[in-house]
Amino acid sequence: MANSNKINPWILNQTNWKSVKEVQFEMAVLPWGATEPHNLHLPYGTDNLQAEAIALKAAEIAWEKGCKVMVLPTIPLGVQNSGQIDLPFCLHIKPSTQLAILQDILWALSRQNISRLVILNSHGGNDFRSMIRELQPQFPNMFIGVIDWFKIPECNDFFESPGDHAGEMETSIMQYCFPDLVLPLNEAGTGNAKGFSLEGLQSKLAWTPRNWTKITEDTGVGNPIAARPEKGELFFNYLTERIGAFLVELSAVKTDDIYK
Repeated sequence: MANSNKINPWILNQTNWKSVKEVQFEMAVLPWGATEPHNLHLPYGTDNLQAEAIALKAAEIAWEKGCKVMVLPTIPLGVQNSGQIDLPFCLHIKPSTQLAILQDILWALSRQNISRLVILNSHGGNDFRSMIRELQPQFPNMFIGVIDWFKIPECNDFFESPGDHAGEMETSIMQYCFPDLVLPLNEAGTGNAKGFSLEGLQSKLAWTPRNWTKITEDTGVGNPIAARPEKGELFFNYLTERIGAFLVELSAVKTDDIYK
């Protein structure tokens, strides 16, 4: 993790104008999470905490390799499903609100000649792809991309059953990065979740959002019982090294040269 005893110039929440004005920054990383229940044992801010921790470590790795990257403050508001919205303090914003926020951030960065933005998404309800398609023509000289870190297929190499929400993967990462915020696993729910009854939805021929309170009793989807901080550490290190390497790779090419 980043050293908390000194100011890190790649973290906007820590750095200052004295430092920023001396560097020609070329890229920004925007962690984006959500505020919602995560089973009985993880905090409401799990997605935000993970997004920021992953972004900061990946940016540190990239910075040490010469990449002039800045991690922006985490956006803690995500798009929620039906059912979730009704749970106390589960905060929901509309996709149209996300689009407006993203557009404003891109407008500011483009004026500042920062030509690359990578969204580090930590919440399954956030879908930035259509937003990027809408915004890209407005900012033709910028690279706009998103990393949904929880979707990388390699997660199956680190966990017995990663889970979809507050399961083994998320719990292991939180146990490693924020152990004081995780309750003992014997206090967690089992994360059992109902599936769809329609074959077309089971086979993913069709899609509809899940009503959260109808599919899970503890808000979790995936059993956290096999979570261990050692698993979280291994996956966290692998993930941040991969993302850090991508940031370095992206910084080394012109926007027009990302295609072979």
